[in-house]
Amino acid sequence: MNLSKVFYNSLYRFTKPDWDRDNVPAEITALIEKFARPGRALDLGCGTGTNSIYLAQHGWHTTGVDFSPKAIELARDKAQCAGVRLDLHLGDVTRLDFLRGPFDAIIDVGCLHGLDRESRTRYAEQLRRLTRPGSKFLLFGFARPVFFGRYHLGQDEVRVLFESAFTFNSVRPAINRDKEDVVWYDLTRR
Repeated sequence: MNLSKVFYNSLYRFTKPDWDRDNVPAEITALIEKFARPGRALDLGCGTGTNSIYLAQHGWHTTGVDFSPKAIELARDKAQCAGVRLDLHLGDVTRLDFLRGPFDAIIDVGCLHGLDRESRTRYAEQLRRLTRPGSKFLLFGFARPVFFGRYHLGQDEVRVLFESAFTFNSVRPAINRDKEDVVWYDLTRR
C-alpha cells in the first residue's frame, strides 16, 4: 500500500475526515433532477458512500470506487443500514478496466484534484471510455492550492483534460461552502 493509501485509510479508520459529510451537495441533487428517469451512475472516490447512497435511493443503479479499504467497508455498512444496493469496488480511479460503461452520470466530489498529472490524464481517458453522448459529469475540486499545494485543479487544466470529449455547461463556486476556493464543473459528453 503506498503512502497516500495508508494516509487515507488511516483517516477513515481513526477519524471522520472533514470531507466525509453526511449531507449530499445541492449540486448533486440538482444534477439528478435534470434526468427524466434514473440510469447508471458512477461515484469516483466514493469514500463512505453518502452520495452513492443518495443516488441509489433515487432509483439509480450506482457504482462506487475508492482506493481506501476502510472507506469501502464503511460505505457497505451505510448502504446496508439505508436499505440500498450499491456496486462498490476497491480500486484505482485511473484504472477502471473492470467497469463496463456507459454510465449516464459520473460524479467526483474531491478525487481528481488529489491525483498527479499523469494519473489525471489516465483518469480522463477512463471517463471518455465509460461515457456516451449525453452522459453528465459533475466534478468538484479545489481551484487554488491547498494542503501544502498538493490538492489543486485549475480551470485551464480541467479544460485540457476534458474539452476533447465533453462540453462545459458551467463552472461555478460551490453552494453553501465557507471557502471560495472550491469549484463545481458541470460537463456533458459529446
